[in-house]
Amino acid sequence: MLQVQQIPALSDNYIYLIHEPVTGATAAVDPAEAEAVLEVLAARAWNLTVILNTHHHSDHVGGNLALKQRTGCAIVGSHWDRERGRIPGIDRGIGDGDVIPLGRASARVLSVPGHTLGHVAYQFANEALLFCGDTLFGMGCGRLFEGSAEQMWTSLSKLRGLPPHTMVYCAHEYTEANGRFALSLEPGNADLIARMRDVEALRRHGRPTVPFTLAEEMVTNPFLRPQSPPLRAALGLMDADDGEVFAEIRRRKDGFRG
Repeated sequence: MLQVQQIPALSDNYIYLIHEPVTGATAAVDPAEAEAVLEVLAARAWNLTVILNTHHHSDHVGGNLALKQRTGCAIVGSHWDRERGRIPGIDRGIGDGDVIPLGRASARVLSVPGHTLGHVAYQFANEALLFCGDTLFGMGCGRLFEGSAEQMWTSLSKLRGLPPHTMVYCAHEYTEANGRFALSLEPGNADLIARMRDVEALRRHGRPTVPFTLAEEMVTNPFLRPQSPPLRAALGLMDADDGEVFAEIRRRKDGFRG
């Protein structure tokens, strides 16, 4: 069974180490900085073999070169970003459906453009783990820095189709703020109210709200639920298609100051 070590970084980032204990293979997902990763590797006596980048933003690739220099690891990221020289030290470009081995385990690559055009996620299907970078957050989704609302909705629809028990490891601690926005749209959502109580309690004690299950997201994350009648009523979009509803939710979140 894979072992996952969560490493807080910068102000609100999470880096993940994924360790396959039989072979000792270890991956780092989106290493924002190197030193924090090296400290955990030394403490656990793990050897870094590969970096899995979800996209090119500096708070996801900032530790790439130092880690490669210190460990000799390979660096993997999307073809799109490799062709544009946007991921430092990249060795292999990957795309939708590619498989990345990690010892006796493997990750399937999911192309999920929207936040950026080259964004990918990594699904370890046998272990029901998803490392999704900035595409899906707890009760939220990434801003549309490069892609369109249509692209992001297509990407989120792909993630919605994964098994409900999938554990989601996103790259930022945004859950509490996202939940406040979700409540502004659905103040009567009992699942959302209950989850926010749990989230607020975790944060009061300095504990992470990540990972979470896809099942939790399917009843509390407005970006995954454009078909919801209460959401549509709140937006005044009862007859719109799901993509239009999603785009309006994203627009409102961009301007939310709650």
